[in-house]
Amino acid sequence: MIIEQSEQILREVGKVLMGKQEVIEKVLMAIYAGGHILLEDTPGVGKTTLALGFSKVLGMDYKRIQFTPDTMPSDIVGYTVLVQSKGTTEYRPGAVDTNLFLGDEINRTSPKTQAALLEAMEEGSVTVDGVTYPLPKPFICIATQNPVGMSGTQPLPESQLDRFMIKLSIGYPDTESQIRILAEKNYQNSMDGVRPVVTRDIVLEIQNYLSTIRMTHDVMRYITILCEKTREDENVELGVSPRGIIALARMARAKALLSERDYVIPEDVRAIFLDICAHRIILRPQARMKGLTSESILKEIMAKTDVPAMPGKR
Repeated sequence: MIIEQSEQILREVGKVLMGKQEVIEKVLMAIYAGGHILLEDTPGVGKTTLALGFSKVLGMDYKRIQFTPDTMPSDIVGYTVLVQSKGTTEYRPGAVDTNLFLGDEINRTSPKTQAALLEAMEEGSVTVDGVTYPLPKPFICIATQNPVGMSGTQPLPESQLDRFMIKLSIGYPDTESQIRILAEKNYQNSMDGVRPVVTRDIVLEIQNYLSTIRMTHDVMRYITILCEKTREDENVELGVSPRGIIALARMARAKALLSERDYVIPEDVRAIFLDICAHRIILRPQARMKGLTSESILKEIMAKTDVPAMPGKR
């Protein structure tokens, strides 16, 4: 049942983001894993469309906020107001009071406003004037950002980058997909053809089911060693945190689920290792001077790490 529903979800979202099946699959895997998604790309490639498509297909409440230099933390987490007639205060929820929150161009606002998301992303709650308010479940943040260095951008702090389970780049569609986009835009809004497939309660059930996907001790050790080697590499100043290890394990389970298996294999880990870890490591200045990138270092770590043999495999 989960596989059939997943295939339907991928088909429906594929109607609005053509030619990007791998990206759509990884976003769905992150949602199943209960993680948050960071999309970094140039304007106009479909980042916002992707988030809108998922909110409609998954039957989730959806809110969007366009981050600008004057966006305030209260816009994100809400605020309390004095009700004079009652002599009490009332909490007015912010934009994160939803199931799927889209933070558009998150790196165009101040660090103070960016930090307003930290508790929501980690704890699933917000604290305003000393009172903690739980957010709806599931709560998924899909944030978009323009490449660092573009006009008006503010780099995300390491603590916030670490809270994103996965960082993806959509990239430009191929020639045939662009022709399809032109043809369909002549006749209709492509979002009108997208239909809901599941409900948020079903998404919660799948998130809970993910913990039943088996992972052997050898695979857990493989995940841990890969991440530990990022901390030991001479070119890396800051390696993958324990939160990153947990994210890698959960995404590997989601990958196994979409591959129609109830157990994780090393190939599941390798398939998403770069997407989970590249934004979590900080290179030393001399490594950047040598032209190294996070991706190249992670690929080298994978190449030099022994892959555990699975039972029944030679």
